[in-house]
Amino acid sequence: NKDMFKKFIQKRLETYVSRYFQAHPEVKLIVVVGSVGKTSTKRAVATLLSQRYRVRMLDNNHNTNLSAPCGILGVTYPSKVHSIGAWLKVFAAARRRVTQPADVDVIVQELGTDRPGEIADFGRYLRPDLALVTAVTPEHMEFFGSIEAVAQEELSVTQYARRVLINRDDIEGRFADLIATPHFSTYGTTGLAEYRFEQQNFDAEVGYRGGIIAPPNIAQPFAAAINVVGEHSLRPIVGAVAAALLYGCTPDEVVKGLALIKSVPGRMNPLLGLGDTTIIDDTYNSSPAAALAALQTLYSFAQAPQRIAILGDMNELGASSQAEHEKLGMACDSHLLDWVVTVGGETEKYLAPAARRRGCQVKVCRNAIEAGQFVRSVARPGAVILAKGSQGGIFLEEAVKILCVLSEDTELVRQSLAWQAIKAPYFSEYENFFDGPSQ
Repeated sequence: NKDMFKKFIQKRLETYVSRYFQAHPEVKLIVVVGSVGKTSTKRAVATLLSQRYRVRMLDNNHNTNLSAPCGILGVTYPSKVHSIGAWLKVFAAARRRVTQPADVDVIVQELGTDRPGEIADFGRYLRPDLALVTAVTPEHMEFFGSIEAVAQEELSVTQYARRVLINRDDIEGRFADLIATPHFSTYGTTGLAEYRFEQQNFDAEVGYRGGIIAPPNIAQPFAAAINVVGEHSLRPIVGAVAAALLYGCTPDEVVKGLALIKSVPGRMNPLLGLGDTTIIDDTYNSSPAAALAALQTLYSFAQAPQRIAILGDMNELGASSQAEHEKLGMACDSHLLDWVVTVGGETEKYLAPAARRRGCQVKVCRNAIEAGQFVRSVARPGAVILAKGSQGGIFLEEAVKILCVLSEDTELVRQSLAWQAIKAPYFSEYENFFDGPSQ
């Protein structure tokens, strides 16, 4: 019975995690939850804290009830999840972690949810020293049904975390009643947040310059540079700054850590494009709030001679899909966009007509490769091109592959052999899909 097998594995993993923290009470656990921005926040927290502490953060997207314990323990999640032998090896590695001296001071782990109750379930065996809640926006709406249910899910971490940092900009104030602890602070890029970044200027080459503001008892204001694109990309980093300051990092250590942060592949990652263009690769996933923020970032390139938005379906929106795609289409401004290029059935049905009503030139494409080829044919030197879409059936990273200058340093999402096998049926008519486009 697969369910019984999974429950057995889950219980064993939870037991090992509990034993680990009993054996090593000095090790601090930081968890990251939220609708969007978890991976960027997790990476930024680990980078900044590494200036002072030994940090464990597994750089993968396993954040479910089975894989999160493996991440916390630093044990490789098995590729053959139905193999008893594979799990026996995991258990052996977990036992070694429990009995050996601690090799880290801080563990940073993201916790994900697909259905109501999953974040609360982590509280059965985890007592994080700190939790960061990155956002409350529409996610998995076929299961949650309402934004209120999403808020209740993500903020349930406040029931068992010792201290909490809340993204004030991406969580509506009306959800404050769902915060179950008085031990919380806020972060963001507006004056409403206790920990915030006050922007002074932005340059596409060097990012943002400004100042970090924290509660006076924590740190005095200090200057900082953050090399990312888009104001919403600043917020995960400000959350990391707040965490680092709470854990005793000095402003100098924070500034040194910030210099090491770069955009996460597939998440507002600026890439050099063919023909002297700039590609904003935001292809990892898409949700209404993140898509609107990405579009606003594209508009901020005021000096660009041409701006093009490639927008793919936002998946997992359930009954709200039509309204959210139409809303994104209405946010397409014909005065600021030369082309809106869509990929996916939902964008074709709802976003494209809304964008046309706003006066935009719209090109509907069958898939990401067709979109990439079209944009390559119309892009002019100096153009800024945004690619934003979900993974299931959309895969706009394949459009980016056609548009950017590929090098050994270029990191795109979903490029493994396993992902290529998954994507192949969507692009089967393109014979050279696996070889990639020629330059």
